[in-house]
Amino acid sequence: MDKMNTLKKGLTKRHIMFIALGSAIGTGLFMGSGSAIRLAGPAVLIAYCIAGLAAFMVMRALGEMALHNPLPGSFGRYAGSYISPLAGFMTGWSYVFEMALVCVADITAFSAYMGFWYPEVAPWIWALGITLIIIAINLFAVKAYGELEFWLSLIKVAAIIGLIVAGAALIIFGFGSAQAQFPMTFSNLWTHGGWFATGGWGFVAAFSVVVFAFGGIEIIGLTAAEAQNAEKAIPKAINTIPFRILLFYVLALAVLMSMYPWDELIKIKDESPFVIIFEHQGFHYAAHIFNFVVITAAVSAVNSDIYGAGRMMHGLAQEGQAFKPLVHVSKTGVPTVAVLVILPVLLLGVVLNFYWHDQLFFLVAAMATFATVFVWLMILLSQFCMRLKMSPEERKSLKYPIPFWPAGPILAIVFMVFVIGLLGVIEETRPALYVGAIWVVWLAVCYGAIKYLDKGGRLVLKKTAVEKTKLLEEQDNWTLKNGEV
Repeated sequence: MDKMNTLKKGLTKRHIMFIALGSAIGTGLFMGSGSAIRLAGPAVLIAYCIAGLAAFMVMRALGEMALHNPLPGSFGRYAGSYISPLAGFMTGWSYVFEMALVCVADITAFSAYMGFWYPEVAPWIWALGITLIIIAINLFAVKAYGELEFWLSLIKVAAIIGLIVAGAALIIFGFGSAQAQFPMTFSNLWTHGGWFATGGWGFVAAFSVVVFAFGGIEIIGLTAAEAQNAEKAIPKAINTIPFRILLFYVLALAVLMSMYPWDELIKIKDESPFVIIFEHQGFHYAAHIFNFVVITAAVSAVNSDIYGAGRMMHGLAQEGQAFKPLVHVSKTGVPTVAVLVILPVLLLGVVLNFYWHDQLFFLVAAMATFATVFVWLMILLSQFCMRLKMSPEERKSLKYPIPFWPAGPILAIVFMVFVIGLLGVIEETRPALYVGAIWVVWLAVCYGAIKYLDKGGRLVLKKTAVEKTKLLEEQDNWTLKNGEV
């Protein structure tokens, strides 16, 4: 491997742990949870548990592969190695597509949060400002990314814990109940139509939104190539996922829906439920504090999105599945060209915020859900294929084996297929499935074009050792057949 273009191990155990924690707390929780509650009512808590369990299986599958064979570009390269080069190409670029979409959703959410304080400022100005700042930060050493993510995640974690403790105290002891618009009681969870107030279909439909909240947790797999002592840091980070789901989603949303009836909450659209609950219950200072928290969550999410997309494109370039300049790494170990490629996408997001700010978040979130589930499905299939190709001795030597093999991964695969089908059944999310299908077909066409050009010797891309040998043989045969030198 070219040492000049190798990522550097600048992420400590502290960074990895809080990147893992922070990846579960973003706009999917602070803004997207409002849509999930609207669909499922209090039963959304069960939906988050089920989707979270599936996400945990994905991360255990990724962790098994990452510790067995740590690679830049992570799961894109695993799909290429264990399924097929086409699968690797599709997985890698679908993840880049996912991160690009989530980035646009996150800068949109950021501009909406800033509108709580500065309603007179156009949203696109905030979107542009955060874009330029985070791109600049990601051009520094990876340690700068890790350090920023550590502090932003620390703020989010502390705020969620504070919310749960303070909210429970308000409910149990009745502090501030005189000024509240609605009674604050745990019975709000079941006295407004019951747990499944929106019916079975509402509960099922919520999965199309709930999965988006967990999108991005797979970034832990990308940190393996830059993590110090990855064999200890990554398993510990992945193993905290069930705890994070219970704490950040189930407990936090249970407290929120106890403080403010869910059927009243859904009447207030296009704002973070975490902010509007405090505002409408009369706790104005708490609303401002939590608005600051959701802003840090959006900044953190954009930071991670850019990091993930840049590292994946770097890995794709190393495999010959992206243009060669994307493999370039700066002296500080940052794939600068890959990071800068994200800038035009975010600037497009700024333009979209100028024209369609109000509808943009949920449209982009639906498309990102397809990309997320597709990537998760490929991670699970990659791990399954890797296991099938291993000898019994190799399986026993795995450092971090997935639990409940093979039933666990199979059930998770079935769940991913179910969510993809669900996007097509629900009318509001059906366009996202159409866009996703077009994207997959487009990737297949691009891959075929690259292979065709390679055979003609017109496009020089870096190959793995096996592909390089095969390519040379094909080029020699092509040259002899066509009489060219």
